[in-house]
Amino acid sequence: MKFLKIICALMFLTIAVNVAHAQKKIMPDTTTQYLNRLVASKDSSDKQLLRAKLVELAEGNTEKLVLTAANYYYKIGDVKQSEKLYKDAEVRFPLGTQARGAGSKGIYEMKTAAEAEAAYKAWVKKFPPENYENTEVSSRLDYDYVRSLVANKFAAEKNIAKANAYAKMLEVDFWKGNAYSGLTSAFYKNGDLVNAEIYAKMAMDNAFSYIDGKKGNENWAKFSASGYPGLTSTYANILYERKKYDEALKYSEMAYKNSKNLNPKLNYRYAQILMGLKRDQEAYDKLEEVVKAGKADPAMAADFKKLYVKLKGSEAGFNEYASAIRKSYLDALSKKLKKEMVTEPAATFTLTDLDGKQVSLADYKGKIVILDFWATWCGPCKASFPAMQMAVDKYKDDANVKFLFIHTWEREANPTADATAFIKNMKYSFEVLMDIKDAQTKKNKVVSSYNVIGIPAKFVIDGAGNIRFKLTGFDGSNEAAVDELTMMIDMAKAKS
Repeated sequence: MKFLKIICALMFLTIAVNVAHAQKKIMPDTTTQYLNRLVASKDSSDKQLLRAKLVELAEGNTEKLVLTAANYYYKIGDVKQSEKLYKDAEVRFPLGTQARGAGSKGIYEMKTAAEAEAAYKAWVKKFPPENYENTEVSSRLDYDYVRSLVANKFAAEKNIAKANAYAKMLEVDFWKGNAYSGLTSAFYKNGDLVNAEIYAKMAMDNAFSYIDGKKGNENWAKFSASGYPGLTSTYANILYERKKYDEALKYSEMAYKNSKNLNPKLNYRYAQILMGLKRDQEAYDKLEEVVKAGKADPAMAADFKKLYVKLKGSEAGFNEYASAIRKSYLDALSKKLKKEMVTEPAATFTLTDLDGKQVSLADYKGKIVILDFWATWCGPCKASFPAMQMAVDKYKDDANVKFLFIHTWEREANPTADATAFIKNMKYSFEVLMDIKDAQTKKNKVVSSYNVIGIPAKFVIDGAGNIRFKLTGFDGSNEAAVDELTMMIDMAKAKS
């Protein structure tokens, strides 16, 4: 299901990319510039001219004209008309790219590899690749998404030959690393470390071919290159599990050097490899970086202490040293948060929880409220939830602290059922509120009122109803996340 959601999201992005390419092809630059000028203009007469031009394009006799109109309607905020034209294109042009994309959706719902393969073959027969332009870097992505899906299903069923066959069909080079990474995961879950290693290296090598602008600096090239540190780390992890310590060290060191920010898991694996090679001082140094940043989980902290004892000969002085590190980290965090603290009125709202009960922000006047905007399709949101559960548990007996998890930017037909199933399956004790799209504007009102541009997004609101802290994203450390949130709550309490 997770793979399906990622693919669907990528398909949506691909449509947007293809529309942009189509726009360039079907109209001279002067016309494109003309439309862009009309979009940017604040003159009411220009707005009328733009509307008239879009009506003309929407009635065009080619799919490209219709999709260009849909693209510009989206640019001017008329989401409803844009979506209507995309749907109209499926009907008016039954063998067009929109119909092709819609026709592939059912393949993602297939349970078995055999079913997915049969559906893929029927789809390709109806929409043969050779019937469509292949002039842009993303022209074959629709096909590669499905081929990757089928390959993953065969890998999950341990049909190596079929998985390899579909992997070899991939055409879009910049996306191959992503597809190979998916196969790496599928084989790894099966315990097939041999094939997991093969595809992990293929994914890493593909990403490497794009770093430093080797294949250009377009967004798609940067997308591929950005995965290199993580893919290198994955490859090193698999080598480590296969006890290929010397080779694992080489790639773990490469991942470490190419990582722009501290990555606790990467450091830990690097340290484990060094420990396996009896290079304890170097291992200690790598773990010390994590500990000093306040991002060591219990396993990391335990190994750090073992290395300290081993290198020092005893645990004498360890507790004092650990306390000094902790104090230094918290002092630095306090200085950082004091600089980031704001005073902005929090937008009021009333939403419905998973049981249909209405909940308002005003209900918690006088309390510290933590808002967490999330969605079931958002990987970083879900990755942050173990830390958030730790925080919820920490404050469960504090009547003056309230956590509200606001599900937003839904992609499911029934987002409430989707959110309910996820929370129940994961056994989280969260109070979830539903910020569902407005039927007319197609916008999620509450997340928009907080000017959120990416999720997970968290806000700490004080007792007077003012936003004190804003957070976006998750860096992967549960312990550091709880420390940061705890300090924010304490500071917000002091200002209430």
